[in-house]
Amino acid sequence: IRVDDCGKTKGCFRYGKPGCNAETCDYFLSYRRIGADVEFELSADTDGWVAVGFSSDKKMGGDDVMACVHDDNGRVRIQHFYNVGQWAKEIQRNPARDEEGVFENNRVTCRFKRPVYVPREETIVDLHLSWYYLFAWGPAIQGSITRHDIDSPPVSERVVSIYKYEDIFMPSAAYQTFSSPFCLLLIVALTFYLLMGTP
Repeated sequence: IRVDDCGKTKGCFRYGKPGCNAETCDYFLSYRRIGADVEFELSADTDGWVAVGFSSDKKMGGDDVMACVHDDNGRVRIQHFYNVGQWAKEIQRNPARDEEGVFENNRVTCRFKRPVYVPREETIVDLHLSWYYLFAWGPAIQGSITRHDIDSPPVSERVVSIYKYEDIFMPSAAYQTFSSPFCLLLIVALTFYLLMGTP
């Protein structure tokens, strides 16, 4: 998976260590329009599954999910799920095509296309609309997905449009710092309070 195209000819999300790529990020996703389709590339540091969910909010539930699942035969299959509350139900109608998947170096990596427009269907969203993207990965048992690896999987900060290519990095918990303006203000305020002392 090429990352030098990120933000130019495809949109990318990277979660993990600063400067990571498709082989080193905890989680990586890219998307680009090809005619009437959107091509997705996913990769995660797992021996089980990696997925992206399309949601109207930032919470799990009522989401269209595409997952790449590593089975016991060593294959990586593209499966379609619909989140019912906190439970992912596999949907037989799978919009994926031109599927590729591989399990190497303890990573699940895959590529597939799905149409931008679909006939009205509750479990398959229209990708020409903007959605929050939910990012998840985790273990699989005999080719069946189990609970994701982290308690609060990353979510896109805002809704994602397939017509806008960005390269967005999200630091994993190990690399998050107190760099936001609010955190800096809080540190300054606490320091001032401690230096001044109490009357």
